[in-house]
Amino acid sequence: MNVIEAINTRRSIRQYTGEVINDKHIDIILRAGFQAPSAHNFQPQEYIVVKESETLELIAKRHKYAKALPLAGCGIVVCGDTTKESREGSLIADCSASIQNMLLAAHELNLGAVWIGLHPVKEFSEIISEILDIPEHIIPIAIVAIGHPNVKKEAIDRYNEEKIHKEKW
Repeated sequence: MNVIEAINTRRSIRQYTGEVINDKHIDIILRAGFQAPSAHNFQPQEYIVVKESETLELIAKRHKYAKALPLAGCGIVVCGDTTKESREGSLIADCSASIQNMLLAAHELNLGAVWIGLHPVKEFSEIISEILDIPEHIIPIAIVAIGHPNVKKEAIDRYNEEKIHKEKW
């Protein structure tokens, strides 16, 4: 699949078969995340791969938007290291670019994925930091749930010409 097709057909998937994700696919997805651009090339992204079912269940129990995580079989927590990028806006943008790459890579591999937000909701960030023993200088930004999809979603054309301004507002 080409990049434009991937961008136009990728959808958030929250229903999974429970089938195990192989390590080769996780590696491909992580490599895509590492290829994301970052401000000043500081590369503040850090990743925690979570596959243990007990941990996935605990996260789903404590984070109200992570209910699909246990059947996904893999959650990759994307974090930002504040010692590498102290500007919060840049840190979030860098991690977000990484997350988008990961979502597109999962789609290319015919896997389903969804972005589960953590930051800036303090409660969600604290839950994940506690469960995964994340150091204080690391901010958990989001979890990318990845699994074999149990649903097929059609592409949506979100193009909206009314939101395009040329030269000036």
